[in-house]
Amino acid sequence: MKLKINKDFLKRHLFALAVFAVLGCWFGYDAFVRYPSTPARALYASIEKQDPPETMTEAQLESFKAQKASTQRILAILTLGAAAAVGLHLLAVAGFKFSFDDDGFVLSGRRFKWSDIGKTDESKWESKRILVISGAGWSAKLDAWHHEGVKEFRETMKGKVL
Repeated sequence: MKLKINKDFLKRHLFALAVFAVLGCWFGYDAFVRYPSTPARALYASIEKQDPPETMTEAQLESFKAQKASTQRILAILTLGAAAAVGLHLLAVAGFKFSFDDDGFVLSGRRFKWSDIGKTDESKWESKRILVISGAGWSAKLDAWHHEGVKEFRETMKGKVL
């Protein structure tokens, strides 16, 4: 049996990725297109929902505009960075190759016998459904939130490993 990416995990993370990407593009559009092309007085009125005070100088309005554009650039970088982090995490989870059968398991293209498992760590199984297995020079963290089939692997392993 091969571990497959958990569909619920995938859907939630794709949704988060989409939200971050859309927000990042929105902030970027404001920072690099909308704000620079909008007169400072009009931008102030648009953001603050009122005309600028009579005492506010053009220099102060331009400073306001520059500060708001800077904030939008920072927000664009942060949200697009979050989108990249979520996307890279999804790629890593999707790229994790693990399968098992009655004779053993395959981890990263390498075949192992059940007897190759030297240590198991189930301390996070009850709370997070995470199982860590290791042997001479290798280890694997199996997370049932990321992959379907981890529970079945654990049950099969229990019958094979002392």
